[in-house]
Amino acid sequence: MARHVDRPLLAEDDRRALERLRATAPKAYLRERAAALLKVADGMSPMHVARSGLLRRRTHEAV
Repeated sequence: MARHVDRPLLAEDDRRALERLRATAPKAYLRERAAALLKVADGMSPMHVARSGLLRRRTHEAV
């Protein structure tokens, strides 16, 4: 069974990869997902990111 983690811990390499993906991914959904993961890793709650941290409102389960 998967363990729920509120704030994922990112290694520096993973953070750089997500930042690069957020800036250069050809598909908008990939850029948005990378941005959401970075915001959660920076301490924002998934619910807050889903409601007001992205371009479009999402459900917190989607983040």
